[in-house]
Amino acid sequence: MFDTATALALLQYGDSAYPAGGFAFSWGIEGLAADGLLENARDLDDFVWEHLTLRWNSMDRVLLDRAYRAGDIAAIAAIDRDAEAATPSAPMREGSRRAGRALLGVSVRLGGALSVAYRTCLADAPHLGHLPVVQAVVYRDAGLAPQAAELVSGWTLVHGLVSAAVRLGVIGHVEAQRALQSARAVLAELLAEPMLPDALPSSFTPLIDIAVSRGKARPIRMFTT
Repeated sequence: MFDTATALALLQYGDSAYPAGGFAFSWGIEGLAADGLLENARDLDDFVWEHLTLRWNSMDRVLLDRAYRAGDIAAIAAIDRDAEAATPSAPMREGSRRAGRALLGVSVRLGGALSVAYRTCLADAPHLGHLPVVQAVVYRDAGLAPQAAELVSGWTLVHGLVSAAVRLGVIGHVEAQRALQSARAVLAELLAEPMLPDALPSSFTPLIDIAVSRGKARPIRMFTT
């Protein structure tokens, strides 16, 4: 059980109003909708499940956990390089870096010591700053335990996916709440299984990767990814 202080921190960092630019990323939802593969709430549930199970749990969560346990800035940067290498899709790499650096910038402005040090490290490393690694840095500065950091990481992804579907007109606000309820159950089940310390990052979401990769060819775009 989380204590009151941790619960309040989770509410703050998991809030869609947290100014880290998350509204700019749909993580493939926009492309899937444009290609006719995401048309209703059932489709959204399927793709949220895919994101959580086949990407977040097996890659983002692994990288976050490793970065959280890293002993120094150099070790965190090494994990960041692993994130770069483990993401074959160039648009997904770019989106992850943009989202990560936006989150890091907010934490720096809030005075996070580790965040300040890591941003200095990134000054000469434009290929680093991936979101799950930065989440570990920021949530360590926030005083969140590893389990709480995993929870807010997974929840911000879920909320971003569902919010993107609402903004695209795929679902309405009541359907969005049902989607969040369904995603909560999936996320809770994943988090019930502890992360193995020797887990390696991997993902398999080909439809999502293709949808994101086709983004630059689309005449109109609302989201970065």
